[in-house]
Amino acid sequence: MTIGGYTIGMRTFKTSIAVAICILLFHYTNRGAPMIASLAAIFSLRENWRMSFKFSKNRILGNSIGALTATLVVLIQNIFGAHFLIEVIGVPLAIILIIVICDLLKNNTGIIGGTAAFLIIYYTIPVDDALLYTIQRIFDTFIGAFIAVLVNWLIPYRSKNKIHS
Repeated sequence: MTIGGYTIGMRTFKTSIAVAICILLFHYTNRGAPMIASLAAIFSLRENWRMSFKFSKNRILGNSIGALTATLVVLIQNIFGAHFLIEVIGVPLAIILIIVICDLLKNNTGIIGGTAAFLIIYYTIPVDDALLYTIQRIFDTFIGAFIAVLVNWLIPYRSKNKIHS
């Protein structure tokens, strides 16, 4: 598709479909904001469904590490009180921890997603329900990643000479 001299490719088109599906699913299931699922879909949608599956695994692992780390920092704040000093020291230390864990697990592509998930979850987590909120956000990542793989599988990329799956 060409708009104003600019061609929108299949990957861009499929990414927008995946995000639309996330929005529709979350709307009709009253699941809340589809932010993390949509981000997971955007990150996970790659050249073909196999690459999408590979990136989905990395995204899920990175996001899980980030989400659990956010929960840990919130629990520490619950014990010691929500002091700014804990935030200004705890958040950067948590970022270091996420990077180190992802690096140890050979999941370097999960670092950006993991740190982003940490920051999103840390700054939006309800203090009184941290664990359930964390589990829900990890599940959101699964949803978005699954949708990206499914869209990429159902709508294969077609080049001039051959079909990619």
